[in-house]
Amino acid sequence: MLNDLTVLTLVFAAVTWGVWVITPMLAQIGLERAAGKYVESDAAVQRGPIYHFTTPQRLAQACWWGALLGAGMLMAILIACNVLSVYLIAFCCFIAALICFQIPKWWLKGRIRKRQAKFDARLTDLTLGLANGLRSGAALPQSLEIVSRDLGGPMTEEMSLVLHEYRLGMDLPDSLARLCDRMPGEDLSLLVTAIRLTMQSGGSLAEVLDRITDTIRHRIDFQDRLATMTAQGRFEAIAMAAAPLMAFIILFLLDRQLMEPLVTTRIGWSALGVVAVLEIVGFLVINKIVTIKV
Repeated sequence: MLNDLTVLTLVFAAVTWGVWVITPMLAQIGLERAAGKYVESDAAVQRGPIYHFTTPQRLAQACWWGALLGAGMLMAILIACNVLSVYLIAFCCFIAALICFQIPKWWLKGRIRKRQAKFDARLTDLTLGLANGLRSGAALPQSLEIVSRDLGGPMTEEMSLVLHEYRLGMDLPDSLARLCDRMPGEDLSLLVTAIRLTMQSGGSLAEVLDRITDTIRHRIDFQDRLATMTAQGRFEAIAMAAAPLMAFIILFLLDRQLMEPLVTTRIGWSALGVVAVLEIVGFLVINKIVTIKV
């Protein structure tokens, strides 16, 4: 009992020391290394979608925090499971640190994708509203302002930036081209290209927008059907990847003595490493098969 208490005390002290001492130091190193990779400007719109959620400096700091906390938590778990090999603990903590270092970046990419999806979902409403506004006699900037104001979400934010740049003297096609850089997408690129060509060569922009609206609707319907057809494959990839881990946890809780050799011997760790590699390869292969680019 005394030995267990001593081990837990040492683990708690190590994690606490890492959080309050090592993390600020590593975060400062990460910030210094990241300082030369980003170009500061006066407008956040020129710096990418990351600035809607955080800054590169804060992202770098979160990555270092995640790496250290992940390694510390895994070290505590291994020691609690009677894994006392220094080399094995160091190797496992290093792998955990590498994975946890990427978690903030994965979280940020997910937030950016969700924002992009919300923007793309309202693109049909935007084109339809612009066409109706032009038919009613309003100019294109006025139609953009009226329609985007009612759509809300990322669409309103981005169109407000477009109109702000337009009021500052930038040509509307150029401002829309900058919008394509911030929110890349084939549908938006098609819309901006059509507006640019129509404004240069003349013609009925309302009719062009009607055709673009139909095109976007057909593309959305096709993507929805494709996502539905590949949903089972994606679920199978997740289930197959999670099944061995869940089985290991359940068996470890039911019969710890039977499963301890897997985490206390070299042969057991080798077997776990082979299983992890095969699971990752299988997940990536299945995910590659069910991911269809359109």
